[in-house]
Amino acid sequence: MVKDIPLSEITLRRYEKPYDSSKRELVRKVCLSLGLLQPGDSRDIIVDMILILEESRKNKIWLSSIEIRNKVQSSRKETSQDEKGLAESNIRRQLKRLRDSLLLDKQENKYRLSEFAPLSEIFQNKIEKFLVPQIIERTKEYLQKLESTN
Repeated sequence: MVKDIPLSEITLRRYEKPYDSSKRELVRKVCLSLGLLQPGDSRDIIVDMILILEESRKNKIWLSSIEIRNKVQSSRKETSQDEKGLAESNIRRQLKRLRDSLLLDKQENKYRLSEFAPLSEIFQNKIEKFLVPQIIERTKEYLQKLESTN
């Protein structure tokens, strides 16, 4: 029996052009565009996690899940944001989602944006050029098989 478990998946959404937005709002739109956040989702801890990982990328620093959690908590306190979603289990779940999305590397229980590359480069090399073409090609295979079964 074949199980319907995807080998990979991606959600892509298109939003208006970025205008005068804060860095946090830009990361939020990236998360929405890549399906890491759902429209209307108020639990956006992943946005702050990416901001923290982006900052550590510039300094080429690997961070543990606890370090990420602590930095996110400090950041959210500074901006008077809700601190829900800071449980260690949720942080680890969000890190796994980022790894599954090919945005994050893990080594010895520490994390970094993939190869310390900018998000735009990661998107271009791992999602646009690698993941999306594979998904499109497999979808075409299913469509061709469907046509041949008539």
